[in-house]
Amino acid sequence: MKAMDVSHDIESMNRVIAIGDIHGCSLALKSLIDAIQPKEDDLIVTVGDYVDRGPDSRGVIDQLIDLRNRCHLVPLLGNHEIMMLAALHDHDISFWLDCGGDATIASYGDSIDSIPEKHIAFLHDCHRYFETTEYIFVHANYRHDLPLNEQPDHMLFWTHVSYNPPPPHVSGKTVIVGHTPQATGEVLDLGHLLGIDTYCFGTGWLTAINVETRKGWQADKDGNLREN
Repeated sequence: MKAMDVSHDIESMNRVIAIGDIHGCSLALKSLIDAIQPKEDDLIVTVGDYVDRGPDSRGVIDQLIDLRNRCHLVPLLGNHEIMMLAALHDHDISFWLDCGGDATIASYGDSIDSIPEKHIAFLHDCHRYFETTEYIFVHANYRHDLPLNEQPDHMLFWTHVSYNPPPPHVSGKTVIVGHTPQATGEVLDLGHLLGIDTYCFGTGWLTAINVETRKGWQADKDGNLREN
């Protein structure tokens, strides 16, 4: 996990696209990537929770690794990646299993030992947050009065915005988050915050959104696509 500040000059980017919580829904991710057609001058930020609950976490990680060869990908760390890495490190999988890790293990042939080293390396390379001149990307939530490098883990990775809706960040930047599932399948828009976990592993959609134009793409867990 990268704890250092990460920034990028988006003026050289064609599009800045954020993708919400995937949770093992590899068909949905494939449909979005096919619709977006990423180019090398696109910046794509994935907001974490790639694994657990859905049917094909392994396929999701494979696609994200491949996506790094097509565009500038910034993968954020989610709380489910934290649980997975902790289970692999401590060899205690009970808490992870209770939170959907059983589906992830099943996607690797029911064996933790079958998880490729490149997948583990990918998870370790995920960022705590990402910031541009106009936008902040975090997995879950934020303290409005603290810079990103001082944000506590419980806010960045665990606190739902439905429990603790934050005011605008002191930087004045728009914040894009995942983590809090929107059962309606619609993006949560608070003006200063966009919540893009739209409950794909359940009855909703996986969302990708161009944060500058607000053009969106959505796919359900079976890969059916809709645009808005």
